[in-house]
Amino acid sequence: MRTTGRTKSHPHDDAPDTAEAFERLAGLPDGPERKALRDELVQVWLPMAERIAVRFRGRGEALEDLYQVAALGLVKAVDHYDPARGYAFEAYAVPTVTGEIKRHFRDHMWTLHVPRRVQDLRNRVRRAAKELAQTTPGRAPTVAEIAEYADLSLSDVRTGMEALDCFAALSLEAEVPGTEGYALGDGLGEADPRYDLVVDRVAVRPCLEALPERERTILYLRFFRGMTQSRIAQQLGISQMHVSRLLSGCFAQLREELLAETG
Repeated sequence: MRTTGRTKSHPHDDAPDTAEAFERLAGLPDGPERKALRDELVQVWLPMAERIAVRFRGRGEALEDLYQVAALGLVKAVDHYDPARGYAFEAYAVPTVTGEIKRHFRDHMWTLHVPRRVQDLRNRVRRAAKELAQTTPGRAPTVAEIAEYADLSLSDVRTGMEALDCFAALSLEAEVPGTEGYALGDGLGEADPRYDLVVDRVAVRPCLEALPERERTILYLRFFRGMTQSRIAQQLGISQMHVSRLLSGCFAQLREELLAETG
């Protein structure tokens, strides 16, 4: 397989010319020869995959883990590339590797802000558990084993393990397990308009207390007893027109005082 000569330019400086190798790979049956050629193709294209991974660093994931994800995407690209379609391998591999990394972030990273320390614990716990799993066949490594292997406290390991399952926020329309169609959003409260009424009453109380007794009585009868201006006039022995003027004067005075306090 030629890895130096190139028939056309590539975006990556060291992109190998592997067209002939892929043609040969497509014609080989499953077996040691095909596997060896496949592994060789993955190896020569690995620098490209790692450069793609570097573009995603600084987003809360260790670069070493990004390299592994990119390598997985590269393997998928090599396995599924069909040279008969007429386009270069690189044109197929770049979006495949990039898509694998983006899928990793979507499935294994948080949609909400998480403290950097928790992200680091999650990465260390995940890496330790993965490596220990090779030495504990048939069972998952224990918290104590992970703590010893990763040089972490038991509490830190538990925090990291909890973080492994907390990458994405559920939709408010998601159904609550064990219910029949009850969504998360159904359990959320709404803004109570009566809170504004409480605030308004507290704000206006000192102004009401400053009014003359007759004006306070008229306001009470009108808005708390629901009496008409005519009935108020009869009860107080004054004209309905006088009641109307007193109410208008109270409103103007209260409005002026409240605006002065908020201005």
